[in-house]
Amino acid sequence: MGSKLRSVFAFPNPVNEVAARVVAGVVVLLCAATVGFREPWLLVPLCYGFWARALTGPTLSPLGRLATRVVAPRLGPARPVAGPPKRFAQAIGVLFSSAAVVLWFGAGQATAAMGVTAALGAAAFLESALGLCLGCRAFAALMRLGFVPDEVCAACADVALRHPELAA
Repeated sequence: MGSKLRSVFAFPNPVNEVAARVVAGVVVLLCAATVGFREPWLLVPLCYGFWARALTGPTLSPLGRLATRVVAPRLGPARPVAGPPKRFAQAIGVLFSSAAVVLWFGAGQATAAMGVTAALGAAAFLESALGLCLGCRAFAALMRLGFVPDEVCAACADVALRHPELAA
């Protein structure tokens, strides 16, 4: 039972960047719908998705499973990237989406909740459309500053592991 539970909570490493960008695109749409239509109930699946993906990768996320198993394979070859920065980015999504839920439902601060949701949507847009993962950039900065040990992400710490063609 212990190993099965561990496998449920295992985050993939590497991650298919194509699938990550698909997920980010749906997050953009969900954030836009939440803000555009001022529908706070949409914050619930948004928040659940980030929690599920941060804890288990695509395992408990219907969107993650759809992106990794159905959509991304049809968009071309996988583009593997390091998993730990993507997990960190999902954790930031947990913070933003959870804050939006608490602001709307707990504190009655609809405008603040929509602002947080819009910021989350903007970050997801950068990931989806441009491949610019702000959470991954923050993770890299934390590694450079020594807050994240090199062992957490060997591929992040060693450019030769990320780009074997440069190792020669």
